[in-house]
Amino acid sequence: MVSIPDCFSESYAEARAKFCAAAATAGGSIRSWLNPSALGPNGEKLHLDTARFGATDADKMLVMISSTHGVEGHCGSGAQIAWLRTGGPSKLPKNTGALLVHAINPYGFAWTRRVNEDNVDLNRNFGDHDKGYPRNDGYLAIADAILPRDWSAESRAESQRTLEAYAQKHGAFALQGAISGGQHTHPDGVFYGGVKPTWSNRTIRAIAREELGRARRVGVTDYHTGLGPFGHGELICTVPPGAKSYARAKAWYGDEMTSPESGTSTSAIVTGVMTDAFPQELPDAEVTSIAIEYGTYAVPEVLNAVRADNWLHQRGDLASPLGREIKADMKERFFPAGDKWREMVWTRADQTIGWALKGLAA
Repeated sequence: MVSIPDCFSESYAEARAKFCAAAATAGGSIRSWLNPSALGPNGEKLHLDTARFGATDADKMLVMISSTHGVEGHCGSGAQIAWLRTGGPSKLPKNTGALLVHAINPYGFAWTRRVNEDNVDLNRNFGDHDKGYPRNDGYLAIADAILPRDWSAESRAESQRTLEAYAQKHGAFALQGAISGGQHTHPDGVFYGGVKPTWSNRTIRAIAREELGRARRVGVTDYHTGLGPFGHGELICTVPPGAKSYARAKAWYGDEMTSPESGTSTSAIVTGVMTDAFPQELPDAEVTSIAIEYGTYAVPEVLNAVRADNWLHQRGDLASPLGREIKADMKERFFPAGDKWREMVWTRADQTIGWALKGLAA
């Protein structure tokens, strides 16, 4: 019998070894891409790995992606490995294949960060970099509070007063949007979208073209953590409600699906999300994408962990006691310890995979 908690890993290196072993045992075709500009905390090389199952010309493809936000890879990797170990590949319907993308952001996974080696949030990096970026005036107003000069109690209290004043004036959800909606003006800040496509951006686009170019229907699931009730997996559709793919996602997932633009999601409205790459690179396919967002802790606690981690990498000392404390908190906020949360992750993932396969076959 498969132990679901054992499918989850405490480090990127452990997760990669488990994933590759489980994919090989399940008969998958494994490919690896080396990140050319980043190493792990122990000097190790970092890879994005894929495992493909089914015929090379499969008409329908199920795609599962982990670690768009690096530290959240603990969750997504665990769900992928659980699917492999519980016989998921052998249960694929006829003419349906699967592509598992493990650690699309291996740097963030290895370093316990949401961002990549350039401090870029991948889920804000997939917009059109040849056009102007969306403004985030809210971020400009609170940028100094988000990244204070030091992480002392006094400094944090002063920053908190600034953030609370913004929330009092504009509302708590507006504050969340100002912080997490994405920005392209502060490279040393949080939720930074970058000013060019990242290595992960370029690589996943190439993978989509090579591995999915012959598919007629593609269902994409991207695994995330940090928002919502503990252990609950919210199914978020980030495309505009008027899009055809939105209607398909609604047909697949029903009332379980939420939408930031419709005001039904815990997520702020963001632009340049990673899943946008698939319809762009596969214009002849029907692409239906969702993100699963698993709840962990209260939003202020999660955002504070992100701010602390950003401060640590911009102005702090990773080897200091404070640095180790911040890292431990960052991991816990996005990957809670204990078996219960991990079992809840897989139960929801298994359910959602079933819905996606049914949708692909419809």
